[in-house]
Amino acid sequence: MAKIDLDEDQCRTAGQALIAEEVSVSTKKSFLAGLHEKGERPAEVAGFARFFRELALNPGLDAYASDAIDVVGTGGDRSGSFNVSTASSFILASLGIPVFKHGNRSITSRSGSADVLEALGIPLNAEPEVLLGSMERLNFVFLFAPAYHPAFKAVMPVRRELAAEGRKSVFNIIGPLINPGRPAHQLLGVFSPAWVRPLAETLDAIPVKRGLVVHCRLSEHSGMDEFSHVGTNIVAGAGDWDESHESGLRSLLDAVGTGDVRALAGGDAQENMRMMHELLNGRGSVDLVKTVCLNAGVGLLVVGKVKDANEGYTRVERALQDGSVADWLKEAQSFYRS
Repeated sequence: MAKIDLDEDQCRTAGQALIAEEVSVSTKKSFLAGLHEKGERPAEVAGFARFFRELALNPGLDAYASDAIDVVGTGGDRSGSFNVSTASSFILASLGIPVFKHGNRSITSRSGSADVLEALGIPLNAEPEVLLGSMERLNFVFLFAPAYHPAFKAVMPVRRELAAEGRKSVFNIIGPLINPGRPAHQLLGVFSPAWVRPLAETLDAIPVKRGLVVHCRLSEHSGMDEFSHVGTNIVAGAGDWDESHESGLRSLLDAVGTGDVRALAGGDAQENMRMMHELLNGRGSVDLVKTVCLNAGVGLLVVGKVKDANEGYTRVERALQDGSVADWLKEAQSFYRS
């Protein structure tokens, strides 16, 4: 039987069925498994993403969206790594870049972005006026996915069943694409090299002003959903990303050298909180610091604040060394306590 791709209307119809309480988990599971077996296409992923973005609650951050970035990974790489994208988001915010961090509790790892943020004292369900105050004072908000995507409540049981079986679905892909704040820039890590180019095409279809998709290949069968010098980085740009930057990225990675992936291992929320404090206070392991500098530095490049990846890396490295990021985190914790 021919494998037929879904058009936009069919994606919407399927989306309606996936969020319907009266549709059984087994039916949803069969559909998602079949779609994954066929192979999700960029147009299908974009169709599902647009459907769920339209259902999302509006956090009221439109005034900041054109300059904002989300640094995010799909998860699902099973690397057990530290919350690199969260650390990178803190650094970018401390450097004056508006950050709309969109995330959830962990499904496939021990500590998702929401888990470590909560451990650090940053609330997951801040009121709209608090979010605006946080943007004005900190250049940062966290948009907790369950709070802004109530329709996902009906999808979580089937997602958890699939995750427990080690199986993926379109929901492993669309999470980073449905940020309710709709930032114009995105640095997106993906769990598989096969999804680098398709997700760049998906970002174009959504669309974004400028984006970059990355996968770090560690071996033939393993990798990470972020930049790192511990493996081979595969990238694809979206929007008005300038491909000439990629030669600069390769030169920077050559200069940074190789490293040990074990230094990037994270733990539960409490352990990752401890590692975050060490990192932001200039006491992180060498390879973790390099990986975070790569991601935050490339984030500066994506938003157009540096001329090349090397300048971005250097600015981030300096911010970690001079204590300004640690000071930013203290201010963030004070803000949310008040």
